Amino acid sequence: MPTILKNKKATFDYEILNDFEAGLELFGYEVKSLRKGLGKLEGAHVVVRGGEAYLVGASIPPYQPKNTPESYDAERPRRLLLTAKELKTLIGIEAAKGLTIVPISLYSKGRLLKLKIASVRGKKKADKREAIKERDSKRDIERLMKQQHR
Repeated sequence: MPTILKNKKATFDYEILNDFEAGLELFGYEVKSLRKGLGKLEGAHVVVRGGEAYLVGASIPPYQPKNTPESYDAERPRRLLLTAKELKTLIGIEAAKGLTIVPISLYSKGRLLKLKIASVRGKKKADKREAIKERDSKRDIERLMKQQHR
């Protein structure tokens, strides 16, 4: 399962509660563009409307701009393919106060593209500082270990 796109800000800005795997309804030239590594998930979120889930705010540029239709919108809402049980769970999560659904990563599973989405709660500023300290200390320890093995 090679990861194609990753939402790096999601793990820093949010506390991940639980995650789901969803398929995406895409055009052929969007799939080619994603396999090439183009696109971004930062700032995107999932909205449930009319019994269907949509990925909103994700940008997928055209694979070959001159060969795509002029009406193509790179930021259009894209439908997520989920089971009815997962949709009911997402509706409950979206109704809960303080919770949101964001994409974590986009990866290929065989010949299909899958989106990992998660229900999240926003981190406080102190939690973010703690994460930065933890990351820096881990980096320092790895640096020291590497120097000792030389």
